[in-house]
This record gives sequence, structure tokens and C-alpha cells, in this order.
Amino acid sequence: MEISKEEFLKQFGDDYGYPNSPKNIDEIRATEFKRLEGLVYLDHAGATLYSETQMESVAKDLTSNLYGNPHSQNDSSIATSDMISAARQKVLAYLNASPKEYKCIFTSGATAALKLIGECFPWSRESYYVYTMENHNSVLGIREYALDRGATSVAVDIEEVQDCGDQYETTGSSIRIQRHSVLQRTNASSQGLADIHPSGNAYNLFAFPSECNFSGVKYPLDLVKIIKEDGGKKLGGSSHSRGRWLILIDAAKGCSTEPPDLARYPADFVVFSFYKIFGYPTGLGALVVRTEAARILNKKYFSGGTVSASIADVDLVNRRESIEQLLEDGTLPFLSIASIRHGFKIIDSLTISSIARHTASLATYVRNAIVSLKHENGSDLCTLYGSNMTKVLPPDLGPTIAFNLKRDDGSWFGYREVEKLASLSGFWDPVAGCFCNPGACAKNLGLSHSELLSNIEAGHVCWDDNDILNGKPTGAVRVSFGYMSTFEDAEKFLKFVVSSFVTKPNLSRDAYPFETQSLTGSQFVGGVHLKSITIYPVKSCAGFSVQSWPLSNTGLLYDREWLLKGPNGEILTQKKVPEMCHIRTFIDLQKEKFYLESPRSKTKLQISLQKNSLCRLKEEMDVYGQRYDVQNYENEVNMWFTEATGRPCTFVRCLGLKSQHCSSKGGREGTREGLCRELRTNLNFSNEAQVLLISENSVNDLNCRLNNQKGNCRSEQQSVVDAMRFRPNLVVSGAEPFAEDNWISVHIGKAHFISLGGCNRCEMINIGQQSGQKLKPREPLRTLASYRRVQGKILFGILLRYESTTISEDGEVPRIGEEQRLRVGQEVYPSMN
Repeated sequence: MEISKEEFLKQFGDDYGYPNSPKNIDEIRATEFKRLEGLVYLDHAGATLYSETQMESVAKDLTSNLYGNPHSQNDSSIATSDMISAARQKVLAYLNASPKEYKCIFTSGATAALKLIGECFPWSRESYYVYTMENHNSVLGIREYALDRGATSVAVDIEEVQDCGDQYETTGSSIRIQRHSVLQRTNASSQGLADIHPSGNAYNLFAFPSECNFSGVKYPLDLVKIIKEDGGKKLGGSSHSRGRWLILIDAAKGCSTEPPDLARYPADFVVFSFYKIFGYPTGLGALVVRTEAARILNKKYFSGGTVSASIADVDLVNRRESIEQLLEDGTLPFLSIASIRHGFKIIDSLTISSIARHTASLATYVRNAIVSLKHENGSDLCTLYGSNMTKVLPPDLGPTIAFNLKRDDGSWFGYREVEKLASLSGFWDPVAGCFCNPGACAKNLGLSHSELLSNIEAGHVCWDDNDILNGKPTGAVRVSFGYMSTFEDAEKFLKFVVSSFVTKPNLSRDAYPFETQSLTGSQFVGGVHLKSITIYPVKSCAGFSVQSWPLSNTGLLYDREWLLKGPNGEILTQKKVPEMCHIRTFIDLQKEKFYLESPRSKTKLQISLQKNSLCRLKEEMDVYGQRYDVQNYENEVNMWFTEATGRPCTFVRCLGLKSQHCSSKGGREGTREGLCRELRTNLNFSNEAQVLLISENSVNDLNCRLNNQKGNCRSEQQSVVDAMRFRPNLVVSGAEPFAEDNWISVHIGKAHFISLGGCNRCEMINIGQQSGQKLKPREPLRTLASYRRVQGKILFGILLRYESTTISEDGEVPRIGEEQRLRVGQEVYPSMN
């Protein structure tokens, strides 16, 4: 690390670390961001972090000063009005905007500012709304207003090239604009605006980001002058696009390191959010608008603070002449506005130019390093996005890096896999997906319209786990740097990428890359036996162990037959309600009673197993894409669970699976993982399969690795996790570690089970089932990820489907009506691949 940092400083030392500021970067991190100790935060494009001094100053300000509602004339109101005026001036100064030419309108964020422009812009049938492909959804959303009022909407690509003949020349280079499909709505209504703006005098709007939030590509701000002077020719291409062109810059991403200089690039509208610049406050942004442009905005709605007079029962309203008061609705969030000067104080102490150089040095270092990584066979690991925006000139890039990773065989690592492993490794947070920028996503990933539509038809939506469809990524991984980021953050990230994704010699990630020999040296002696049986009647609640238990067509009788549902229909699990592990359960088959107790409830709950007991309502319910007939319970039962969990919930029983579908998309062809696990399975409320089996020696192997990463496991070492951490139904003993990976079927007594493959583990196994607490440092999932990862899944244990009408291992055929049972101690006969 020290040698690497020395080399880094030789190249970037003039730009890195704020050497001329009151505090250098190491002092800033040690004193202002103590909460980052041991963590790496790499989502500054999403939201940067507030400093401790900043928040202390905010608290001191609010506890020392009295701020009242500004819509009055008392002392506290006047103090608030003065503070808001000073805040407006500070915002304008940040963009180098003259108060004579620009006004600052406070909004709830950049999105609200964009919505305000769309609502109030004087669209007509002759208007054009043109925007670059690489734009946030919040910018794309303006087209709904434009199209609805009869305007034409066009997406364009911008290229900055040299020697392009008659194209518009600027600063030694040229701008080439490529138009996409023209969008219009035949049933739109201009609502009379065409009469106000006759042919040739329509208002048009061109929108682009100062920096793309997907790739970090910075757009040339010369576009402001180019479009203003020659927009009709370049964007519309016809006489219908004549008229006045106004320019909108989405600076939500770019404002944190390079705010637009409005004295040089006089855009008409600039939007941004303050939390992107200095972390706090959230829910506050600004629209900086040219005074002349503000005059054409036609705001219909009026509210408190926006009018000088109105009469309740007469159609009369006199609006205020102040642009700020006219466009801002109601009482401003004045306490949040009071906070922004303390954030700007941090930025000013470092200077925005130093922040730009500091973050650029880190991003450049990581880009150069990650793109040079190769697998053992010489194939490239990383594909970067944004670097090929122009055909001639290299693009100007901000401190944002978007990429995807490839295996040594050329197939893609899913971005969810990268995100999941990063979280396990202590990174808060690289993000993955399209980042609400569908145009940049499609453009950089090379997704055609037909591929995008195919993905949507396959069920792909924003934020889901469908990261690879038809062999191509549906999104990317993004890391981004902020003013408090350090070289150590960058280096830890690179080490994570190397250790987790670069293929080492003699290690194949195309099949099970699992060690099949025990670290303890235990041998396969005396056969495999069933060591324990556990039933979990309520999904995510505690189970109970038995010596013997009957089977049914859904697996173990009553296993996961009930669940808890939140007030909005969400399924409650330990991931969000870890207290559920304290709800203890037991079923008495002879008495046909179901007993529950919780340390939060004074009384024990007793429910009859008869399906009409305490029945309030039968209905259909969707659980993770499967449709069930379910039974709800009376309020008395629901109140007991509400008390036990500390939140409103209802108790639901499964009456039967109504419909099912294949949810195992993207598996490897020709393997068990490529098949749909549900098609032949009758499930209760279990996620994937009827029965989960864990091998005791596989757990022992994991404990050895947790105790000593070098694998020098000794029998006297402490067990870190036990089998129950994985909430198995069946635990077997006597098998070699991970021998179960190769079992295709299992006979236990007269019962026959089909293996559906490995169980994909999640963060729930990091919750201690006794304490209900997430254990740090993210174990055992983090260690499992280091050696049990296959095609984006972290596998441990196998999933089984019970075959209720099969011949047993001894050749006997079960008699009709004969009860099938499992018993602890029975021999387990696996069939191997």
C-alpha cells in the first residue's frame, strides 16, 4: 500500500489531498468523517456525505438563532427573510451568476425544479423539446408536458469532433448532432398557445447534463451558445423549429465538482440538489433561472406567499411580481435553507477547483488501473463506459466510473453479484443498474430497441435482479468519488476487484470451484445419517426440532405453512424484522394444536390446526411471484403478532398454491441451475423448494475457514456458526464436505427426494438466530462468497423436492394412504452425478 501510494503521489501529488487547504485529506477523514472508519463509501454520484463540523455548525445555528415563518413582519420572520436572501445570493455566486440576470428559486430538489419548468414552459404545436440521450429520467419526464401540449420531442446524440467541414466551429473543435426518432402525439392540445406564439416565434427547449450521472462524461458547455445561436438548424432541421431556443442544464451531478459558470455559458435554466454537493440538507434544491426566461413561465397554481391579493368567492387573484415569490409555493423549508451556508463553507475552504482536481485524480487512477486488469489467460476483466463517447477527441470525464466485469471465458459477471460482494467486503455503496438514465444505459451497453423491449417483456424492471438477459448486461456498476474520498478508498476497491473477480491460475469459475476435501481430514466412515429434523411453521420465525416427522405433498408437514404480512402487503422476514427469530413455535400433532410464544407477549398463542379455525377471510395472495389461496385470521391473532414483532401485521395460512411460474432465469444451460425449480413442486411459503438439507461436515469446513483463513484447522478450535444458522430442515452427518453438491437424488428410509441444486444464500445467514442481531463483519456470508460462488450465486446446502409416489431404496412401494415419516438416525443414500 505505501509503495503504491508513493507511486500514486508521484503522478497525482499536485492535485490530490488539498495541500493548500486548512486541512489535508487525511486530516479531513480523521476528524470530519469518523463514521467511515473501516468502510469505503463510493456512491457520491448518488449522494455525497456531510461532515461532522458541518452538522455541528447547523445545530449551533438552529439552537442559537430564532427563525420564524417568513410570511410575516415580526422579528423572527424578518430574520428568516434576510437569511433566505443571503442563501439565494450564495447559490448565484456558486454558479458565477449575476443577480441582475439570474434568480434563485428554491425547490424540493432538482427533480422538482425540472417538473416546474415542464409545467410552466409555454409549449405550442410549433415548439421543440430536444434533449440528449444521456439524460436522467427527471429530464426525460419533461417531454410528457411537451407532447401533451402538441410540441415535438427529439432525443439527440452529441459528438465533439475535429475537421467536420461545415459543422459549427467552437474552441478548436466542432459539434456534431445526431437526431433520433421524432416523437409527437396526434391527440395533443396546445390549449391556445399557438395563437400566442405564431409560426416562427415558438419557444423551444434544449436540455443536457453538465455531467452524465451514468458514465461521468462531461458535456461541452459551449452547447449553450451553439444552440442559442443556431438551434433551429442544428436541432430542428426545418422551418418548424425556428423560434427562440432556451437552454436547460441538469447540473445535479456536475455541480459537486464543476458547477456551470453562467457568466461564460449563459444557460436559461440550471437545476441541482444540495445534498449532491455537501450531503445535507436533503429535500432541497434550486432552479437558477435567467430573469428573462422566468418571465415566460406560465404558472397556473397559486398558493400562500405567491399572491398579493385573492378573493375566496370571486375569480380574482393578483400575483406577486417577484419571480421567487411567484414560482415558489407556500412556506419555504427555511430551516433547511439556513443549513446550506454551512455546507458551502466547507466547499469554500477547500475550493471547488481543488475538489475537482482531487476527485479527478482518484477517478483517473482507478480507471487506468481497472481497465488494465486481466485474467490468467490474458483476457480483459473490465469494460469501461463513457470513454468512447467521441470518435476523435478523448472525453472530459468527471469522478464517476461505470463498468461491467467479464469472466475469463468472456461471459459477464452480473452487476448484482458485484454489488452484493462489494457490500460483504465493507463497501458503502457501489451502486448497480441504469441509475435512472435509460438513454445512457442503452447507448453504452449497446442495447437496441428490440433488446430493450424484449427485456421489458421478460419482466425486467428497474432495481430488480435481472442483471443479465440474453447474454448481455441490463445495467452497469458505478463507483464515484467525493471531496472526502481517499487514495485508500480507491486502493481497497481495486484490491476487492482483483481478489473477487480476477481468475487465478488453476481456478475455474465455470463449474463448481469448490474444494471437496475436508480441511479437518475427516473421512467418510459409517455412511451418511440423518442427524436432525427441524420444522419452521411460520416463515422466518424460529423452528422446532423433532425426532420424527411426517411428510406431505408440500414436503415436511406444516413447514412454512404460515407467514406474516405487513400493512402494505409486504412479506415480513428476518431481513427487515430480525425480532421474528424470537417467536418460538411448536406443533402438537396429536392435539392438533399450534403453539407460539414470544418474549414480547405476556400470553402464549394457541391455534387449532384445522383450516377453518379462527378464519376471518379466504382470499388470493401473491408471494414472490407465486399465487396462493390463503386464509387470514381474526384480529385477536393479528394483535398477538403485532405485539410480538413491534409492528402492524396479519397472520396468513397457505391453503394451496394456485399458480406458479419459472423464476430461475439465466441459469447455465444443461445444468440443474438452468432448470425451473418450481415447475413440479407443490410449495407452501418457502422461497424455492420444499426442503433444505445441510451437511454437518460442510458446516465444519466453513468454521475452519472462519477460524483460520489459511485452512490450518484444528479440532479444538471454536465453532463460529452451527448448522441452525442456515435454517435447514435436514442436517446430515458422515458425508465429506460439500459432497452434497453432486447429489442428484436422496433416499431416506422409504422417502425419495430429488436435488434441485444448491441453495443461494443471502444476508439472512448473518443474523444470529439466538440474538436476532446481524453479526459483524458480515459473516459467514463473506467467507462463503470467497469459495462458494457460482454464476453470481453463493451456494451452501442443497434444495430437495419430495417425490411422494416413488419406490424406496429397498425396493418397497409405499401402500396407498401409508404415512411417510423421517426419523433422526436414518441412513441417507445419495445418488451421485
